[in-house]
Amino acid sequence: MSGHVFHPGHHELHGITVVVETSGDTTYVGRFDREDDEQAYLKDVGVHRAGSQSWEEYLDRTMLYGVKVDHRDLVVPRSEIVRIRKLTEVGN
Repeated sequence: MSGHVFHPGHHELHGITVVVETSGDTTYVGRFDREDDEQAYLKDVGVHRAGSQSWEEYLDRTMLYGVKVDHRDLVVPRSEIVRIRKLTEVGN
């Protein structure tokens, strides 16, 4: 990935709202803080699990109203992460 770094010295996604898709039925939406070889660290995270609301409906609602925060801080094991994208790039 290339482009403007929000905070110099940090990962280029630092401070950006991202969608973290996992190998399970859970998707996380929150501000990317940092990552290492073991895990990704997120702030102000909303959680979507497969159920009554579709993934698309959840993301549409999040884009419209913002992230409904379920966790202030969340750590996601790298082994569970399938993809990390900026929220603004989902659906494009």
